[in-house]
Amino acid sequence: MKKRLFALAILVILAAGAAVFLLRPVSGPARDLTLVGDVARGNDLIRLGGCVACHTDTANKGALLAGGAGLQTPYGTFVPPNITADPDAGIGRWTLAQFSEAMSNGRGPQGPLYPVFPYENYTLMSDQEIADLYAALQATEPVSTPAAPDAIAFPFNIRPLMAGWQALFFSPARFAPDPEKSEGYNRGKYLAYGPAHCVACHTPRNALGALEWDKAFTGSPGGPGGRAPALTAASLREKGYDAETLVQTLRDGFTPRFDVLGGTMGEVIAESTSHWADPDLEALADYLLTE
Repeated sequence: MKKRLFALAILVILAAGAAVFLLRPVSGPARDLTLVGDVARGNDLIRLGGCVACHTDTANKGALLAGGAGLQTPYGTFVPPNITADPDAGIGRWTLAQFSEAMSNGRGPQGPLYPVFPYENYTLMSDQEIADLYAALQATEPVSTPAAPDAIAFPFNIRPLMAGWQALFFSPARFAPDPEKSEGYNRGKYLAYGPAHCVACHTPRNALGALEWDKAFTGSPGGPGGRAPALTAASLREKGYDAETLVQTLRDGFTPRFDVLGGTMGEVIAESTSHWADPDLEALADYLLTE
């Protein structure tokens, strides 16, 4: 009897320890929330971060940033929410601290966020960029219509489980440039892993939806953005890309083989990369064609 009680006690202790580990909040470095955001810079970040492409239902002529089309995943359909300045349907009541927590640590007022929202990438952004983006979103035209609800399958619709997912797979941090690489390379890597979150769509995920970082940019058979091809230097060069043609494709969607990129990537080009400054396009091409 004593042995059974001892074994049971050990199991209870192990279960409690696992619960504490899996349910503890995951947090990165503290941010400076005293910074004043710049709306103009924030508007650039809205395009740089793909906010319009995701949070606007362009196919149905939805209002800007008022909620996107549903993203089909193996776990259900996630609908990008209204992120306009409306206080009820959007994020108009959010404080900078709440916005920073969502962008940096994957936690919103409603609890842990699903990784279909690429906070794994946005966490790399600087404190000033977070303040700028917040200022720009708070300056948007409020839209009082909420986005449609998600349709997530059980048990993935149990939001607290996301705390365990984050404990296992999420390591919030800020981008650290490689001092041995060029400024253009570092900027391109920052964009690819950070706000532009190219790596989120073009990398395979495991059975629990976590990115397989050791296979970054090798392509995805299907994820939040659908099927996405490899973006390794070898695969890009095989398709006829050099720095100039890759920049041009990101501007207008035309490939070196005279195809036109459509679908999700077409939306990304139309609503995001075609609005980028030339140095950012060139930096991204520099990085992708180097790795």
